[in-house]
Amino acid sequence: MCLQGENIRIIFHVDMDSFYSSVEVAADPSLRGLPVVVGSDPMKGEGRGVVSTCSYEARKYGVHSAMAISKAYRLCPNAVYLRVNMPLYKKVSSSIMEALRGYSSKFQQVSVDEAYLDVSDLVSDYDAAAELALKIKEEVHLKEGITCSIGVAPNKSIAKIASDYQKPDGLTVVSPEDVRSFLHPLDVSRISGIGKKTSSILYEMGIRTIGDLATYDVQVLRERFGKFGLVMHQLANGVDERVVVERGDVKSISKEDTFDRDTSDMEYVETVIDTLSENVHGSLLKKKYLFKTITIKVRLEDFTTYTRARTLGAYSSDLTAIKRTAKVLLQEFRGRGKLRLVGVGVTKLEKMDEKQSRLSDFF
Repeated sequence: MCLQGENIRIIFHVDMDSFYSSVEVAADPSLRGLPVVVGSDPMKGEGRGVVSTCSYEARKYGVHSAMAISKAYRLCPNAVYLRVNMPLYKKVSSSIMEALRGYSSKFQQVSVDEAYLDVSDLVSDYDAAAELALKIKEEVHLKEGITCSIGVAPNKSIAKIASDYQKPDGLTVVSPEDVRSFLHPLDVSRISGIGKKTSSILYEMGIRTIGDLATYDVQVLRERFGKFGLVMHQLANGVDERVVVERGDVKSISKEDTFDRDTSDMEYVETVIDTLSENVHGSLLKKKYLFKTITIKVRLEDFTTYTRARTLGAYSSDLTAIKRTAKVLLQEFRGRGKLRLVGVGVTKLEKMDEKQSRLSDFF
């Protein structure tokens, strides 16, 4: 039975299945059925970097995204290893997102391979929503030869959980009356924003399922986690009032580099900082943004990862400020062992006005 009425809210979360590897298989059908790993070159098990994504055939061997490429190679040395081809993925993504926009004016792309749609004005109930979701899945497959999974629910949080529920090529519909029975048996880590660290703390508190979290004392949660404790409690109870709205502004620009070999040569790392800063600055000028905060990302040889940031007194487009600040932030990591990766980024961005845009053309 589906709930009907004027105030019915129906949100889709559309998530491409194993996007990078699926695009590669669609481009080269000879890869179909094979374990495919997209990332950096494994160099026969000695390569650096991480897995960006992998096919479901590769996942059967224990390979997963964000895994060290060297470990992936040890688990599945016979996989097909491909370097990231971002121009191809962006092209396919643009094609798919254009198609999705055609289904609803309330559209929000959240990454290269996922988006939300509010179809409340297009369908009258959840049965009709399921039919519409099937049409979307069919169009994506016909258009680009890949599959997607769709979650259909009363809000964004539940829709996102639902899209991951029956991957790949899944369709999970959670009507309002089914929210509790769907959510409560699931592990708390299914809620977006609850990562490994938060999950571990919740487990220690005896909170293992979303149902446990939904019925836990909200005051204790607020004391332990601050505002996020209240947010978690609301999401566990199926409450999420966020609207589907297109995001037009860039939030940050960053570049990073994984070294071929771990290094403690800080002079060399600083030359990499310079190159990354120049790349970030080039993107800033191209997109016509000013920045106020400079960040660095450092990953040590044991894979522990740190971010550090410093905010300027005013917005800037100065390349020297990025280089100088990034190098100052880097000093904290002198003598702390070898570095595996370094990154440079800028945040707190603001669009240049017309005069500033004209000046940027001379950089």
